[in-house]
Amino acid sequence: MKKSLIALAVLSAAAGAASAQSNVTLFGVVDVGVRQVDNAGTKSTQMSTDGLQSSRLGFRGTEDLGGGLRAGFWLESAINADTGTPNATRFWHRRSTVSLSSASLGEIRLGRDLTPTWTAMADFDVFGTNGIGDTSLTYAALGGVDTRVRSDNMVSYFLPATLGGVYGQVSVAAGEGTAGKKYTAGRIGYAAGPINVNVGYGETEVTTDNVKLGVFGASYDFGVVKVSGSVQQSEYQDSKDRHYNIGASVPFGASLVRASYSKAEGTGTLDGRDADQFALGYVYNLSKRTALYTTYSMIENKGTGNYTVGTINGFTMPKNEETSQGFELGLRHSF
Repeated sequence: MKKSLIALAVLSAAAGAASAQSNVTLFGVVDVGVRQVDNAGTKSTQMSTDGLQSSRLGFRGTEDLGGGLRAGFWLESAINADTGTPNATRFWHRRSTVSLSSASLGEIRLGRDLTPTWTAMADFDVFGTNGIGDTSLTYAALGGVDTRVRSDNMVSYFLPATLGGVYGQVSVAAGEGTAGKKYTAGRIGYAAGPINVNVGYGETEVTTDNVKLGVFGASYDFGVVKVSGSVQQSEYQDSKDRHYNIGASVPFGASLVRASYSKAEGTGTLDGRDADQFALGYVYNLSKRTALYTTYSMIENKGTGNYTVGTINGFTMPKNEETSQGFELGLRHSF
């Protein structure tokens, strides 16, 4: 009897330790809608995805290493929920990282992840860079770099969340011999109470020069309305791509109204490639996990601008100074 009790106690202790040390979560988002796009008179109605949030499937977990130190992993795959297909180029497209973190020292993270210059802007877009209201639809891909949104082979350090509202990130990505992938950047910000403000800067090495990107973003929550905005400029050789965005979100009950205005300006090889974008959206939360949404967006191209709110079988604007507009209605569920 004593031996049995001792064995039971050992097994219970071992099970409890394993439970305390490891934690793995399955999570995801499924977002599907119907979208109508009108590009300079060419119209198309189509199923769409990611109108409110990007559809995804992921696994994340942590292990308690003791002494306040934790190990973690994060694997996240993009899903085209309207067709049931994964990202065309890689499975763990959205994120694949491993990390060591401490509440007092911060976090070291390694792998493919969002870049700090992208989050410095995206955190202040009321449409979350999703759907036809996405402010980045009018961004020009200067230098053909591969680091605008995410970067491969990246090592990042994040400040701990115990600095009185100060947050920040420094990231370095190895190019591994490929032009447009070697990336160095940082972001620093302050968030406390209703205010959030940050700046970010990064450079990506290209064969003949570096693509330089600077971002400033800020928001203030008045309670009845939250106002957000950002200014971004990318520069490559003698060309510049500037963006200004301001938006507002108004929550009431289970509803949320979102509106934004964005302006794009180009110089150098982008001289005259300008556009204004207007977007208006409504979200109704059926629960904490499920929401209905609708968005209308219009891009007024100017000069040599030929931006669109959505493609129509590869169709682009046939000539300059024409309008692209769209409307979408969708359902998002997260788990």
